[in-house]
Amino acid sequence: MALRCTPQIEIDEAEIEESFVRASGPGGQNVNKLSTAVQLRFDVRRSRSLPDAVAVRLMRLAGRRLTGEGVLVITAQRFRTQERNRADARERLAAMVAEAAVPPTPRRATRPTLASKKRRLDEKSRRSSVKRLRGGPGDDG
Repeated sequence: MALRCTPQIEIDEAEIEESFVRASGPGGQNVNKLSTAVQLRFDVRRSRSLPDAVAVRLMRLAGRRLTGEGVLVITAQRFRTQERNRADARERLAAMVAEAAVPPTPRRATRPTLASKKRRLDEKSRRSSVKRLRGGPGDDG
């Protein structure tokens, strides 16, 4: 069984490590007994499931969730059951990989239009005349 992120990319179950920890926040009588929060760990740097370009973009996208060794850590504790938190963590991982799989569109350089050049020069001459008129009556230079 693998986690499908895009039609081309799926992550092998062996590459995902999950641990269950106690969730913070309100929980009623279960708060000190059950470990419902899920901490999902995925080694982006050593993953064989991801193409290199996607892995690089995912590491940039992960930000503070990435450890120094290149392990992505996702903590899910939104729900009160282990199963729902586990599914939430996996969905978030899949969404991040899918976002990293989209290559950025390259910027195409464009030339300024003739009208924008004219507006810029008109504004420059207007500012120039304003500054020239600021001088006092006896300022000749």
